[in-house]
Amino acid sequence: MPIKIAVPTDDGTTISRHFGQAAYFTVVSLENNQVASTETRAKASHNHGDHTSTQGVHPGQAMVDSISDCQVLICGGMGTPVFNRAQAAGLTVILTRLPTIDAALQAYAAGTLENEPTLIHMH
Repeated sequence: MPIKIAVPTDDGTTISRHFGQAAYFTVVSLENNQVASTETRAKASHNHGDHTSTQGVHPGQAMVDSISDCQVLICGGMGTPVFNRAQAAGLTVILTRLPTIDAALQAYAAGTLENEPTLIHMH
């Protein structure tokens, strides 16, 4: 069974240090610890203090909703509210200092990707 991993990014290579401000998600399907497919998705973003969207949904919820088909979210940093939203949506959230998507995926597949909860920031 493939597992889908979402990673916020601005360039498709590096992991964004701030989940909410990233422009895209790279979504990777892993099968037998190998990349089976990769796609880029536009991602809602917001600035601190912006709590509205045109659809009446909080931007943080819109971000999480757009990856509802994923099981794992790998981030370089995120705020407490969206972290809580992602967990409530059933995502396994892993925060990492690794700079690139490839490095994080390799570590994830090898079972060595460490979660660094200190990368969650308070608002």
